[in-house]
Amino acid sequence: MKIGIGEGLHSLPLGARLGLTGLCIVLLGGLFASFQHMKNHYADRDAKPEFSTDDVVSAYHGLDSPAPLKVAIESGHPETLPQEQRDILLSWLTGDRVLMKYDSEDWSQVPADILDEYCLSCHTRDLAEQQGIPALEYFDDIKPLVISRKVERTPDEILAASTHAHALSMSIQGIVVLFLALLTAWPTKGISLLCALMGLGLVGDIGGWWLARYSASFVTMIMVCGAAYSGVQTLLLGGIIWDTWLGRGSSKGHDQS
Repeated sequence: MKIGIGEGLHSLPLGARLGLTGLCIVLLGGLFASFQHMKNHYADRDAKPEFSTDDVVSAYHGLDSPAPLKVAIESGHPETLPQEQRDILLSWLTGDRVLMKYDSEDWSQVPADILDEYCLSCHTRDLAEQQGIPALEYFDDIKPLVISRKVERTPDEILAASTHAHALSMSIQGIVVLFLALLTAWPTKGISLLCALMGLGLVGDIGGWWLARYSASFVTMIMVCGAAYSGVQTLLLGGIIWDTWLGRGSSKGHDQS
């Protein structure tokens, strides 16, 4: 029995349809697992537990994010802060074990006391909420503002090995899904558009890994293109399974152009 482009997969023998369905389900599970793996693998790279864009930036470009409180103090804020106290705060923020030394007596004045004396006039929780500025009233308010994050990007040799593995496996997987999709009875024009999005998405995803070495702005391309590749492939696999069991062949006269 021959299957041509647009003729549908429903006419395959039962065993072939069962096997094809099982393989498509496994591929769908693999796509979901790859997303979970990415979240688990990158979640802590930016020194914060939750997964965010900064995790991806740190992996492909590197991340250098100074502590917000350090940036504010270096910029001269607050203007009423004496130079001696400013130097103490900067010494604290650029040293090690920043959180542990929040109330340390390593300096002539404790950093926590300096913040209370010179910052709480404006940065209590109530005032901060009203003015849309950070609160500095309690230790829980301080913690996210005092940690500088500097993460080196993934070394070139490791990225090259990852590119080698992913470029071959993901492109072959995409080709298989593409041809299976073209064998369904779905309109060929629509399938062709989805296949184009899937292929270009993979180009943008893997190409973005290397372009992001030069500019963090390409991280957005990685995420958008990666989502396009996986999302379109998920849609195509769903269409393949549907056509395998519920398709009605090419008798509808779908456009084959």
